[in-house]
Amino acid sequence: MLKHLYIRNFAIIDELDLELNAGMTALTGETGAGKSILLGALNLVLGDRADNDSIKQDRDFAEIVAEFDIDQLEEVSSWLVAQELNTDDECILRRRIAKDGRSRAYVNGTPVNLQIIRELAEMLIDIHGQHEHQSIMKSSVQRQLLDDYANHRPLLEAVSNLYVELKLVEDQLQRLQQSSDEQNDRLDLLRFQTRELDALALEENEYQALDVQHKRMANAEKINSSVAQAIHLLSEDENSNTQSSLSQIINSLADITDIDESLLPVSELLQEALIQIDESVSLLQNYRDNIDIDPAQLAKIEQRIQDILDLARKHRVEAEELLSLHLSLQKELDDIDHVDERLVELSEEQKQLEEKYLKACSKLSLSRNKAISKLNKNITQSMQTLGMTGGKFEITIETQADKRSASGTDQIEFTVTANAGQSCKPLARVASGGELARISLAIQMIIANNSKIPSLIFDEVDSGVGGGIAEIVGQHLRVLGSASKAKANQVICITHLPQVAAQAHHHLRVEKQSDGKQTRSQVVTLNDEQRQQEIARMLSGVEITEQSLAHAGEMIERAKEI
Repeated sequence: MLKHLYIRNFAIIDELDLELNAGMTALTGETGAGKSILLGALNLVLGDRADNDSIKQDRDFAEIVAEFDIDQLEEVSSWLVAQELNTDDECILRRRIAKDGRSRAYVNGTPVNLQIIRELAEMLIDIHGQHEHQSIMKSSVQRQLLDDYANHRPLLEAVSNLYVELKLVEDQLQRLQQSSDEQNDRLDLLRFQTRELDALALEENEYQALDVQHKRMANAEKINSSVAQAIHLLSEDENSNTQSSLSQIINSLADITDIDESLLPVSELLQEALIQIDESVSLLQNYRDNIDIDPAQLAKIEQRIQDILDLARKHRVEAEELLSLHLSLQKELDDIDHVDERLVELSEEQKQLEEKYLKACSKLSLSRNKAISKLNKNITQSMQTLGMTGGKFEITIETQADKRSASGTDQIEFTVTANAGQSCKPLARVASGGELARISLAIQMIIANNSKIPSLIFDEVDSGVGGGIAEIVGQHLRVLGSASKAKANQVICITHLPQVAAQAHHHLRVEKQSDGKQTRSQVVTLNDEQRQQEIARMLSGVEITEQSLAHAGEMIERAKEI
């Protein structure tokens, strides 16, 4: 449930700190007061694309923070744990956008990308827009609404994964079934290239090892001279060498450590240094004895390196990548050489995946048919209360095995009749604008009632309705937002209808203020008296009369009986 919303420097909002509750909350205000701005800020923190034009004028950044109570949302808690983003029973989303276009998103204080935010938002809140009745005519939207209602996500994921696998195998088959002329031309080139690389017989990490060996041999005289000088200075110089000098110092200190024991640590360190020097001299002598100054071997290594570089240049790769290229070309050659065998393997794999895909589609289709029966009944009943007495709603489903997609093989279509005795026809062909809005609202409320998401926002979905029907819409939303012991439901309804606002458990009013230089928007939580005033304003307009106040009070009291 959305508990808290904080907005700063967004559009015409300086700073807004809003506490929200379970139940139905009405959000009202005059046209242009900023209701849509509030929703825009919420959409931004839920992962919408950032636009620095939405930052308040003369400010460097905008910030939105949304805090959710996830105590009853086990799926969200598990998801956060899996993403290493969990923080007890709260989930805090934060979005910050700057004038320079940079945008940052955080979950529980941890920076995340927008895809993470969007995936999480789908489990936290569901927003139903006022224009959904326009998109509901699309077949893809109708299919999605049905699947959302039936909670088909696991079935859809199974179908989608198999569809992707099947397409990959079919693409491989198509590539292998190219014309024989193309295959033969490619085969000749691959055989020539692999013969060259076979002849080179490059071993793993050989080039790197040759490079190291070449540097050592090419600089053998310089290395030998430096090593010899080091050995001379450390141990072989008859007049003065490090070993003998250090030994003399150690012997000299040994005579006085009996007098002052504080010099013992110094003496011990020098003894260790002498041991290290002795070992260094031994290693240097061994290295000197093994320095290779063989011109013939050096020439052989240089020729090998040149052969590798020439072939790498020919294939336009780095020398280090030549072995990997050889293996890749060899695999492609083997695939073409054994194309018939591979075609048989892929054909069998395609057949098995096709069977699995169709089986998963059949399972999804069966579940859809079961859900359709219940959904048809519920939406038809809801239509009766929304001024379409005798109306009927039916979802048709046609399975077409040859029309495959990531969402299955079913063609879903919403059909309706607004009048008794008439057959149902496709939604787009028979519903008027007002009827379409009411049917869309009926569908949204039924689907929302079946949702596991506790927070639902309805953005003026009551457009196109009024009078007694508007009151019924409000009653539906009030029931939808009624909290229970098992689940804390939350409905936030942006509305311009007093009949809907009167049904709310809580009431917020958006106000716009201007001092002639700047315009600001704020949200006020209304008490009982202020609420009655607001609904009276919605009923009568600018002038609030005693009659409109009495009517508003009556509407509020009547709502409490539900």
